[in-house]
Amino acid sequence: MEKKKLLEMYRMMLLIRRFEERTAQMYGMQKIGGFCHLYIGQEAVGVGAVSALRPGDQFISAYRDHGHILAMGGEPNAVMAELFGKATGVSRGKGGSMHLFDVEKGYYGGHGIVAGQVPVATGMAFAAKYRKEDKVILCSMGEGTVHQGAFHESLNLAKLWRLPVIYMIENNRYGMGTPLERASAVWDLSEKACSYDMARATVDGMDVLAVHDVVAEAIVRATRDGEPTLIEARTYRFRGHSMSDPVHSHYRTKEEVEEQKRQDPILIFQQKLIDDKILTPEKVKEYEDEIKKIVLDAVDFAEKSPLPALEELYTEIYS
Repeated sequence: MEKKKLLEMYRMMLLIRRFEERTAQMYGMQKIGGFCHLYIGQEAVGVGAVSALRPGDQFISAYRDHGHILAMGGEPNAVMAELFGKATGVSRGKGGSMHLFDVEKGYYGGHGIVAGQVPVATGMAFAAKYRKEDKVILCSMGEGTVHQGAFHESLNLAKLWRLPVIYMIENNRYGMGTPLERASAVWDLSEKACSYDMARATVDGMDVLAVHDVVAEAIVRATRDGEPTLIEARTYRFRGHSMSDPVHSHYRTKEEVEEQKRQDPILIFQQKLIDDKILTPEKVKEYEDEIKKIVLDAVDFAEKSPLPALEELYTEIYS
């Protein structure tokens, strides 16, 4: 992979981390309301997957979506403004944290209903095939999604109709506060693909390059063979399920969280790039300074932006 792209991936992971840290601060100051789910710890999955997409490919995901839209090229100002519920936000202040949306960037949401995005992604893939468009649909979800009926119905149709879709499970081990082993009879979630004779893969979700490679392979499979793929990326969230969930809750120990933080995907990738003489400590500081300004500017933009007009209650209700 080219040096430029590797550095772009590192910078994006860092941007997502600092954006989310500032989001948590703004939420604590009651600048952001409603539900808010941070992506801290899972940056390698979103960035690795998106870095493999081609121009024209599309991405749709669940409600832990701040990192996804930023990885797809979403403007930090517009994303932060949406979190603030402002008219300048990507969803015009109507969607908030869980319903970010940017068609121009190929990002089709943030979906607040568990598994709600999976049949939509399947429909998008059907449309692409029907129109003979050279595009792949990437659909991200949490591990709690795999026990929803919509997940299984979608995979069955995707294989039956040979649709260009990649289903990616971001398995952070906890569905809210429930450990995977208490919710699933199967530990290896990629095995769900076997029921539909679908290609599958399991990848280290803390390794951005490994995620890139497995998604790139799935894209080739979708475009060359017309075959969908189910990918399980094993990752970990360093914060709570949402802002209302403490970092060290009753369902996991402080020791467990600290142990997982030793596998911080940003620090691991940073060290690899330094060892390979692609990145220097001076360049790291340069990125940190640049991103700090971007995030502070985004907060300033959001705070100064207007609230949606009252008439917006009645717009975009029907297509």
